[in-house]
Amino acid sequence: MNRPPERVDVRARRDHRSRPVADRSNLADLLENGCKELALALSPRERECLLTYLDLLQKWNRVYNLTAIRDPEQMLVQHLLDSLAVMPALQSAELNARASIDPHASQSATPTLLDVGSGAGLPGLVLAIAWPELEADLVEPVGKKAAFLRQSAAELGLSGRVRVHGCRVEQVALARSPDLAICRAFSSLADFTSLLEPLATTATQVFAMKAQLDEIRAEQAALSPRWQITDILPLTVPGLAAARHLVRLTQSNQTLP
Repeated sequence: MNRPPERVDVRARRDHRSRPVADRSNLADLLENGCKELALALSPRERECLLTYLDLLQKWNRVYNLTAIRDPEQMLVQHLLDSLAVMPALQSAELNARASIDPHASQSATPTLLDVGSGAGLPGLVLAIAWPELEADLVEPVGKKAAFLRQSAAELGLSGRVRVHGCRVEQVALARSPDLAICRAFSSLADFTSLLEPLATTATQVFAMKAQLDEIRAEQAALSPRWQITDILPLTVPGLAAARHLVRLTQSNQTLP
């Protein structure tokens, strides 16, 4: 007797093909080599935690569309390594600022970071994983993204150091002004600094992650006289050819007329 042909779930097959599969050992190697290129001495536990974050991002992304990037290796490069690329500059700025107050200060202190428009935790959650002394306030008004941040912080054991604010930055209340503030693909420099003023002091080290230098120069002209760009650092992200820059800004304590 001839058997009827098996029914194939075309949607399941299509869904399976649409989900890129990357060998975890390959991702681990890519992350380890990327950290070496960035001169970051992350522990095996911290790298494993970053890979677990990547797993969570892929899992949630299939349902909630947190990022347009689907390929795990590209997620690692364009999200994790891109975020980690700013860490040396932030650590140096924080340590120098602390040393200017206390010459005997060390990196064992607990710095605080405000990440405005954190999205899927970029760069704030990634930095909190890789920088174990850091406390981070992540501001993200989009409900599904804020839920992802809370769940990820809980699963990664970071709830004690990471606080998620599921609201607009204008509604955020902090216990104290942050030591560091940063944004990535959030808004113009003028909008970012304007929103930051009620939360930051002149001692807050302020950074913005940007792509093209021309974009930075164009946005610089719209800055309030109270804000100045003090440095533009070119970033080299392992595995990424696109231009990346880290803009450092300072706020004057002068009262404008």
